[in-house]
Amino acid sequence: MVTITESARVYLKELLDKQADALGVRVFINNPGTPRAETCIAYCREGDMQASDEQHDFEHFNAWIESRSIPFLEDAVVDYAKDRMGGQLTIKAPNAKMPRVDADSPIEDRINYLLYNEVNPSLAAHGGDVSLVEVTEDNFAILRFGGGCQGCSAVSITLKDGVEKTLTEQIPELAGVRDMTDHTDRSNAYY
Repeated sequence: MVTITESARVYLKELLDKQADALGVRVFINNPGTPRAETCIAYCREGDMQASDEQHDFEHFNAWIESRSIPFLEDAVVDYAKDRMGGQLTIKAPNAKMPRVDADSPIEDRINYLLYNEVNPSLAAHGGDVSLVEVTEDNFAILRFGGGCQGCSAVSITLKDGVEKTLTEQIPELAGVRDMTDHTDRSNAYY
């Protein structure tokens, strides 16, 4: 779970005291399990927390931890260090970009893990990449291609024979993949 050092707790309490409507902080990760993962701390106001969030008392304030971010926040540390300019709050989350993924992990995490470790390294040879947009209720992965894959004439082959095959072989409950990329823009297309 997230560790918030004493100096960070004091600093966050000072910030929260200046916010009349803040109930505490909310900790979450945008784009968890991807190279674009960003660990975030935000003021938590009425209505910001989700029913599935875990609430933790950090002595000076409460923190709500987004449930989906919990595996990515394992071993995370929030610290505050004073310096000549005032100080800096730092968040180190070593598992934010690549969590410990196993068969019990959410399907989104397993898909992202495969995309960034198996699929994207192959696509990078052509200057392309693919990312997960969402997983539908009927277990289809909605994907978006970028770089050299956007507008590429071979993208349908890449989608079905490469990406879909890789994902469905390793994630059996996945029904398939769908591409939501606008392929009319061919400015960076590989083919």
